Amino acid sequence: MSCLKLGIPKGSLQDATLELFARAGWKITLSSRSYVPTIDDPEIECLMVRAQEMARYVETGALDAGITGHDWVVETGAAVDELSELVYAKQRLARVRWVLAVPEDSAMRGIRDLEGKTIATEVVQITKKYLERHDVKARVEFSWGATEVKVPQLADAIVEVTETGSSLRANRLRIVDTVLESATVFIMNRSAAAEPWKREKAENLILMLQGAIAAASKVGLLLNVHRDDLAAVLAVLPALKKPTISALSDPDWVAINTIVEEAVVRQILPKLKAAKAQGIVEYPLNKIVL
Repeated sequence: MSCLKLGIPKGSLQDATLELFARAGWKITLSSRSYVPTIDDPEIECLMVRAQEMARYVETGALDAGITGHDWVVETGAAVDELSELVYAKQRLARVRWVLAVPEDSAMRGIRDLEGKTIATEVVQITKKYLERHDVKARVEFSWGATEVKVPQLADAIVEVTETGSSLRANRLRIVDTVLESATVFIMNRSAAAEPWKREKAENLILMLQGAIAAASKVGLLLNVHRDDLAAVLAVLPALKKPTISALSDPDWVAINTIVEEAVVRQILPKLKAAKAQGIVEYPLNKIVL
């Protein structure tokens, strides 16, 4: 039987990735000491790999495909195909940024102020290329972690990844510039991508993962409305495209089915009720395939 060797990111993205696969329809089970999880699909073989190392294992063919950050593809310079973005991160559905940051009370205000200084970071190559683009010469040191605490005693500035900036603010750091914006990506070995079966398997997997991501922040709404009140109710609804309107057994009434952002439900439900909608049901979504 043909099999797709798939790398699952171990570390900060691990829990979010396993949850995403579950919503997409695949159950991945991982024991506490194993790097070889089981998946309920005989056509996929999984291996847990750190996101930082994923691209090089995919490049060499040890893995057919994997999920990692675009930043680590850039950092390693791996020759792989990025088939799709999967915009999710460890805390929320969003891209992340690698930012240049300095202490709040630092006199440094721009990249030019880093001339001759020391920068600590995990993404040494990305930072060096950033400095080269701005024609700035600075010492770039690899940081094994806890990069935020290395300024000002061990470094003048850092390049660190952030989703919300809360950790930087908590460590009294100020963002000077964005070095690189990144998202989670599905990557594939170029030889494997040329094999029709593996390519199709990967693309089908991506389709379901993207559907799960699209549905993560949305819910479905089902409601009944008298035809005389239909225009008022439709004016309230922010539909994905256009709501589905179906006739009921009573010809004077219709059912409306639509998709909305979960965050706005608490705002529009009272308005729908005021517009004389009845039997309002909110239901969760697993996937939206556009």
